[in-house]
Amino acid sequence: MVTKRIAVGVGILVAMGLTGAAAMASEAPAPVSGKASAAASGKKTAKNYLYASIGDFDANVKPLIDRPDVAGVQLVVPWKALERKKNQYDFSEIDRALKYVQARHKKLFIQVQDRFFAPPTRLPDYLLKDPEYKGGAAPTTNESGLGPGEPGTVAAQWNPQVRGRFQQLLKAMSQRFDGRLAGVNLPETATGVDTKKDRTGYSDDSYFKAELDNMAYGKKVFTKTPFIQYVNFWPGEWNNSRNYMKRTFEFAKAHGIGLGGPDILPDRPAQMENSYPFFKKYRGQLPMVAMAVQEPDFQYKSPKTKKPYTRQEFTDFGSNTLGADAIFWATSAPWLHQPAAR
Repeated sequence: MVTKRIAVGVGILVAMGLTGAAAMASEAPAPVSGKASAAASGKKTAKNYLYASIGDFDANVKPLIDRPDVAGVQLVVPWKALERKKNQYDFSEIDRALKYVQARHKKLFIQVQDRFFAPPTRLPDYLLKDPEYKGGAAPTTNESGLGPGEPGTVAAQWNPQVRGRFQQLLKAMSQRFDGRLAGVNLPETATGVDTKKDRTGYSDDSYFKAELDNMAYGKKVFTKTPFIQYVNFWPGEWNNSRNYMKRTFEFAKAHGIGLGGPDILPDRPAQMENSYPFFKKYRGQLPMVAMAVQEPDFQYKSPKTKKPYTRQEFTDFGSNTLGADAIFWATSAPWLHQPAAR
């Protein structure tokens, strides 16, 4: 869902044609890994990871990473932090975090961020200024179950030139980190482009096709590290009305791509009419399912109890209904600030 998330680097919070990598992948579907999510029958418990902006690593992650009940951390990194100038990549902060967690026998996931739920827009300057990219990004209206948020921005992935640059970033990352990271994921599919202000030629269908193309390309270049797409809602669709959600899960299963989402919200009507039924249906059929409990999730109340969700409710629903192998917890989660169970 589109809620205000951490502002990357400050608090929290990515040239092929539409048929390029997706078509390539569809010609030779990758088999689902033998390490697929647990079978649909029987209970399981997902491993717990921290979730934070890479800019908050020292302040918020280091004090918690040594907990015995934490397996590692997912860090959100904005595109601009990784490509400060065109074709000039800087992975030093990922290298630093990876060295730190590996020394403690922990794992590192990276979320490559191409959308921002509040200013500033953390995309490379050339993308926003060079006429070749026709603006490079579109303005968004951030509406959620918690109400309207600040205007945001999403990279214009539906522009083949923009998407080509993003895929070059993924390729450069894979050359350095494939097999060294526990996972790489792209952010949620939910977005709300302000079509009255957009000048990039956005459409729901072109956005959907572009996201699948990035999924296929990411899987192509990350051959050893699991590649994951967060999917929660598709713009222009509700309850699989345009078959976007079903096609996403079919595509991921066929090509060995993991899926996940930014929010575990047990039994919330909106989620239950979009991605959640598909996570339940495809449980055990994907190479990895990674879900998050982010800051906004602590503000929601369970439709059953009318009280804020408990840690156990998040964990049970994430593990046993959605089939999560990993749960990424915002470092503000109350249980992380209590002594670890022994």
